[in-house]
Parts: sequence; C-alpha cells; structure tokens
Amino acid sequence: MCHLTPHLTGKCKNSNPEYLVSIQHPVEAEQPNMITNPLILKEEKPHLKSAFKEVISIAKIAVPMILTGLLLYCRSMISMLFLGHLGELALAGGSLAVGFANITGYSILSGLAVGMEPICGQAFGAKKFTLLGLCLQRTILLLLFTSVPISLLWLYMKHILLLCGQDEAIATQAQTYLFYSIPDLFAQSLLHPLRIYLRTQSITLPLTICATLSILFHIPINYLLVSHLKLGITGVALSGLWTNFNLVASLLLYIVFSGTHKRTWGGFSFECFTQWKSLLNLAIPSCISVCLEWWWYEIMILLCGLLINPRATVASMGILIQTTSLLYIFPSSISFSVSTRVGNKLGAQKPSKAKLSAIVGLSCSFMLGVSALVFSMMVRNIWASMFTQDKEIITLTSLVLPIIGLCELGNCPQTTGCGVLRGTARPKVGANINLGCFYLVGMPVAIWLSFFAGFDFQGLWVGLLAAQGSCAVTMLVVLSQTDWDAEALRANKLTATGGTTSVVVDDSKEVCAQKPPPKAEIKEDSLLLADSDEDKQSWV
Repeated sequence: MCHLTPHLTGKCKNSNPEYLVSIQHPVEAEQPNMITNPLILKEEKPHLKSAFKEVISIAKIAVPMILTGLLLYCRSMISMLFLGHLGELALAGGSLAVGFANITGYSILSGLAVGMEPICGQAFGAKKFTLLGLCLQRTILLLLFTSVPISLLWLYMKHILLLCGQDEAIATQAQTYLFYSIPDLFAQSLLHPLRIYLRTQSITLPLTICATLSILFHIPINYLLVSHLKLGITGVALSGLWTNFNLVASLLLYIVFSGTHKRTWGGFSFECFTQWKSLLNLAIPSCISVCLEWWWYEIMILLCGLLINPRATVASMGILIQTTSLLYIFPSSISFSVSTRVGNKLGAQKPSKAKLSAIVGLSCSFMLGVSALVFSMMVRNIWASMFTQDKEIITLTSLVLPIIGLCELGNCPQTTGCGVLRGTARPKVGANINLGCFYLVGMPVAIWLSFFAGFDFQGLWVGLLAAQGSCAVTMLVVLSQTDWDAEALRANKLTATGGTTSVVVDDSKEVCAQKPPPKAEIKEDSLLLADSDEDKQSWV
C-alpha cells in the first residue's frame, strides 16, 4: 500500500514502493481522476560502492556454481577412467556413445530447460512466486515429452553408426552404453529444471553440497558395478544413471525440508498443461543456441578425421576439448549468476540495477578471459603429458593451447553476454549470434585454413578463434544498445505483474492503472515514494 498524506483520499494499490507518482487535478488531467504521469523508478545512480556490492552478489551465486561444475567434471573423468580400465574397445565405444548422446540428447534437454530461466528469474524478482512452481512443472513435462523420441533414437543408434561407416565392434559397445543410459534422460529431465529453479532464487550452495555427496558415492558405485560385479561398459552407464538419480533425490529432499517450496509450490495443477506459449517461445531458441555451440565441437572431431594424421589429431582434439570443457566451467558459472541477477532486477522493475549487473558481470568475464590465457600459456608444454606420452600428440596440443587461451578472451564475455540475454528473455538474439558467428564465420575460416591454406590442425582452432571473437564483438554491440527501461516493461508483461492498473509510461507505453476515488481532493503536485532496501542475497 502506498502511503499518502492525510488530506488525500486517493489510494495507490501498487505494492512496489519505488515509483515516483505524479498526480494531477481532475480538471487539469486529460482523463478525470487518473494518474497521468509515468511511473518512474527512483534508483540511485550506480557508483563504485554499488559495483563492489554487485561483484559480491554475483560471486555468491557463481562460486558455488563453479564448485558444482568442477565436481560434475570430475564425475565424467571418473567414468572415463573406468572405461579406460576396461580396455581400448570399451573406451572407444563409450567415448563414441557419450559424443552421440551429447549431440542427440543432453544438449537438447539442457537447451530446452534454459527456457525457464528468464521466466523464473523475473518472476522471483517480481515476487510472483507461484509462477516459479508452475514453470518448473511445465519444463519438467516438456523435457519428459522430449525424452521419448530421443529414447527411440538411442534404441537404433547402432544402425545409424554403421550407416555412418563406424566399426561394428565399437558401434556395438556404444549401443550397449546408450541403451542403459536411456533412463538417464528422465533423470536429466528432473535435474535441469530443479537446478534452474533453485539458481534463479540465488540458491546455489545446496547444489554444491548435493553434488559433492553424489560424487562421493559415484566412485564406490563404479567400483561395485564395474570391478566387483563385472558389468563392464554396462556398469559405467548404470553408475552415471545412479549418480544422477542420487543428485535429483538429494535436491528434492533439500527443497522439501528447507521449506524452499512453500512460497513457490502451490501443488500440482492442471494449469501446467496450459499457457505454454511463453515457455516454448523461450525454450526453442535457447535449445537452438545451446545445440549450435555444442555441435561445433563434434563437427571439429569429424573434421580431424580428414586431416593428414587423423590418429594424432583426433587424440589431441579429445584432450583439447576436455581442456575447453574445464575452462568453460568458470565463464558459464558467471553467466548463470549474471542471468539470475539481471532477471531478478528486471522482474523487480529496477532496470538500472539490471544494467549494473550486466556491466559488472562482463567486466569480470574479461578478467577471467585474461586469466585463462595466462593459464594456457603456462601449461602449454606439460598439459598433454597428463593424458598421454605420445610425443606427436603432446606437440600438437602444445601448439594449439595458446590459441585456446586467445579463444577464451572472446568466449568468456560471449558466454556472459548470453547470460545477460537469457536474463532479459532474448534467447532468439543469442541463437542468431551463435548461428552467424560459429557457422557463417568460424566454420568457413576453419575449413579454409585447415584444408586449403596449409594450417592443418591449427587451422581448426583458428576458425574457433574467429567464431569466438566475432561472437564477442557482436554480443557487446547488441548489449550496448539495450534499452533497459523497455526490458523492464517486457519483464512486467512476461510475469504479468501489472495487475489491473494502467498508468501511461513515457506518454505512450502502458504499465499499470489506477483510478482514485471520484471526489478526491488532490492538492499535492507529486508524491515521492521511499526507495526500498536492496534485496538481500543469500548463499542458500
């Protein structure tokens, strides 16, 4: 309730106390008894202290996400170690299966789940908590429905691989791995939405704790199924499935016993089967954007097989992709954090603070890119020896690592920029940027340098550098032209926080409305409503 001076009989039902409301006398107003001037957000100008506070807020979300990412990275490495222990055939089949699963399954589910991020982030900022619960239900249903055709595809994966000219023994091993990984699609259909549901509420430390517990059990589970029960590649697949269900169960237990669900969960509702348009409009472009980036690396592996020395280049590419996956954890965590902060602030109708979050996040990403470049230069001569003793592979890897470091100078701000676009509910822009930069710039450059200009293996990575560089520049240009006030209005529309009010903004855009009582004696020219305290951020 907005508090007016005693002699005013008019009332303002707007619950957000951060507006400057100008009230005109009914005789002077174009429409009698209407609030005519715009709702203007009263926000203090950003300064160094505000930026420092924003760094802390971003770090509170990002640091646990980094730890979670590192833990999940360790899980995949543990699985690869057990596959390697089974022999060369199992390792080749398992690696092929993981690559196929990423292209046809996990990238799609991950991308579709990202569609709920702007809705939940902005709804939480707007304090429309029940929308988070509804969006969670809709996203889980969407991923479960999507998992059905993916499962059917995985059942016939061997035939597809044989048609592509793969060795039959390797294809058989890959088919076995994927067959027992089919239930993992349904685990992922729960896991991705739950993680986003918590993250958009700035709840990330419990994610790290739950991931830690699941990884601690992952090693004995692998030992039990692979080494003790002698299940071979089947055991590796089942252990990954078991670990993911453990993680889902631990997250559900946290949500229930911590009471996190009380504000956001109104129980299962048939409303989750309706009003899918907003979610699909965000989920499909998000999926395309994620898949375009994931598929690039798989295409790179295929191109390696056409180079002069495919054995060494494919092996080196595997090491380098693992390296980029490790480095990607850091900018992606900042991206998730910035997306949450921007979405929350836009939902709360604080466009200048959303802009500050974007600027601070991008600044941090540039520093992170420099750190990645320094790291890659420092370890260039020793990194590959951690994976192999083949001198040719070590040489190729050491030549390309500096290029990867340069790629991170573009990748870090580009990834963070994608987070800003997600927070502002503009995934189509991100998808168009990824399509244009990766496939219309990077891919032609990579092919020309590798196969026609004589750069061979290095040419592929220079192509990636061209893609990342153009992507970062395009992203910064787009973000620099963002109208943050307009994005706040879009957030208001997306989360339907306007209610039944209707006040004209900028003399043209309608945000909220309200009629004062018919005979109100309005004597004040304007009313300044006090600014509210900054939303408190919590690790949990």
